[in-house]
Amino acid sequence: MGLLTNIILSVLGASQPSQAANPIPCQLTAQAIQQKENLRQAAIGGNRAAQNRYRAVLSQHAGQLAACRQRNWPRNQAIWLRLYPCDIRPGSLERIMDRIVNKGYNQVYVEVFYASQVLLPQADNPTPWQSVVKVRGAQRVDLLAQAIQKGRQRGLKVYAWLYAMNFGSAYAQRPDRRGTVARNGFGQDNLSALYDVAVDEDLVRRENGKAFIDPYNAQARQDYRQLVQAVVKRRPDGVLFDYVRYPRSGGGASVATRVQDLWIYGDASLRALYQRAFNNKGQALIYQFLSQGYITAGDIAEIDALNPEEGEPLWQGRNPNSTKYLPLPEQRQPILQQQLWLLTVTHAVQGILDFLQAAIRPVQQQRIRAGAVFFPSGNRAIGQGYDSRIQPWDQFPSSIEWHPMLYKACGNTSCIVGEMREVLSFAQGRTEIKPALAGVWGKSIRNRPSLELQMRAIRQFAPRIATVSHFAFSWQEPALDRERKFCRL
Repeated sequence: MGLLTNIILSVLGASQPSQAANPIPCQLTAQAIQQKENLRQAAIGGNRAAQNRYRAVLSQHAGQLAACRQRNWPRNQAIWLRLYPCDIRPGSLERIMDRIVNKGYNQVYVEVFYASQVLLPQADNPTPWQSVVKVRGAQRVDLLAQAIQKGRQRGLKVYAWLYAMNFGSAYAQRPDRRGTVARNGFGQDNLSALYDVAVDEDLVRRENGKAFIDPYNAQARQDYRQLVQAVVKRRPDGVLFDYVRYPRSGGGASVATRVQDLWIYGDASLRALYQRAFNNKGQALIYQFLSQGYITAGDIAEIDALNPEEGEPLWQGRNPNSTKYLPLPEQRQPILQQQLWLLTVTHAVQGILDFLQAAIRPVQQQRIRAGAVFFPSGNRAIGQGYDSRIQPWDQFPSSIEWHPMLYKACGNTSCIVGEMREVLSFAQGRTEIKPALAGVWGKSIRNRPSLELQMRAIRQFAPRIATVSHFAFSWQEPALDRERKFCRL
């Protein structure tokens, strides 16, 4: 196994350390937490004296948190958070942000776009997706802007976290957007294809309604640009792009070994691929390869006969030796077929890279930090094929933050340490790497060690790693998450 760049790494695992009894750095005491909670409740009730004292405590805790994080590794500790319509209730956001600070976090990644929904108010939503908050009388409530404001009031940096190429099934099923969806060579989108929703790391975020778009589609890019522009208008401290990839197919197709397994058969993607040809022979061979999955010596001979004025078939990246006489079709067939396979894989990769570049542009133009979230295992060369997600994270820009999701569950820390080493080996020296861990404090969950053990394992990479995030607030506060998710307004 290796990366798409065909570089093979030998990753050594780390042994699992024993459970530590040390307190978790920067967490508040139970007494301080309860005092602040009492003030919050009194402040919500309208007690002006409590409101003033509550604001003073928030400022005090923000200063303590900043000083503590400066003294303790990691300097930045973040948590992933999904908000719900019920969070428009008075005091809800305050309660959430207080608990995040109480746990020693100084950054929060707020989920802004997921499952065909956006965290924008109905009265100011220029996108084709529905607003998360669809409550009568709350059309102007801006949960994202409020989360940013209340987070900063507590000393938190607030990032916006967006799905990228996964636009959601509601979007894909709109009559005016059906042409934007990525398709494979069997005429399927990922809503109709066998799709692996329960594969390795994706277990962490299993969710119905995934629908991946064709990254070459102009309509999809325009829709996404409107979304990103609306988000940056709220001035978050950063914007993170997730699902920067194709879907992972199910069964044997989870490894793309045939061109039909690639998600490059959308109309826009096909047009862009044909335009990579530099002559008629090149375009005809690309068409034949896409249509039947291979080319034969007979195909080559027929295309030669139809285009006698041309020499070698040409396309981007192909620079054959110029000779007066072409070798026999039988001699050229295996070479051309392999080169066509590499061309189509590269085309799939380039679509992702171009989409990401377009997504981060409006963010960086506003001098806001941009980042990409990825699975280190989403970029594997497996035998003669590739992981069907085709996630070329090793080619992501060094100007953005890299957020590798170290979600492998192997019962100890060896797998996350191995993936961390792998990412570090490909990152340029100035690339900011901010790994994400999945788990909870104090206990193992879903075959993953406690966060204490995972953090201790990752600490060996300090000072190269100064920021670590934890998935997710809902895991650490499951009762509160359920109450917020299913409350009645």
